[in-house]
Amino acid sequence: MGLAIILFIAEIMTPGGFVLACLGISCLASGFISYLGFGVTIQLLIFSIASLTLFFGIRPFFSKYFLQSAGKIKTNIDALVEKIGMVSERIEPATGKGRVIVGGEDWKGISVSDEVINVGSKVTVVRVDGAKLVVKEHQINRGG
Repeated sequence: MGLAIILFIAEIMTPGGFVLACLGISCLASGFISYLGFGVTIQLLIFSIASLTLFFGIRPFFSKYFLQSAGKIKTNIDALVEKIGMVSERIEPATGKGRVIVGGEDWKGISVSDEVINVGSKVTVVRVDGAKLVVKEHQINRGG
């Protein structure tokens, strides 16, 4: 039972994909069989059957439904794409000047279409190019 608790704690602290949880549940099943008075051979058999059943039967279900969104979360500069910001210094493609504020941070901004974008205009980040944000003027979607 102690090993089951240790495995559950380790599962929480590691990105193992429910492997340690499967073994923890198997330890609980084996511990219950021990409580009922069965011998070590039966305990090992129950542990093995439970481990295999959970690992190949239940784990794929949990992995599919609980871990599917893990790869879809954007972080760092990837999270800036499609964000809306505001021009703080006029974007002039001819001179290479221009600044935008996105998420409270000030970035060098360049226009995706090489058009001038004035101060105060809302922009949408198209992509990140090094330390520069490539932006376009924000289009308001007025569905209807």
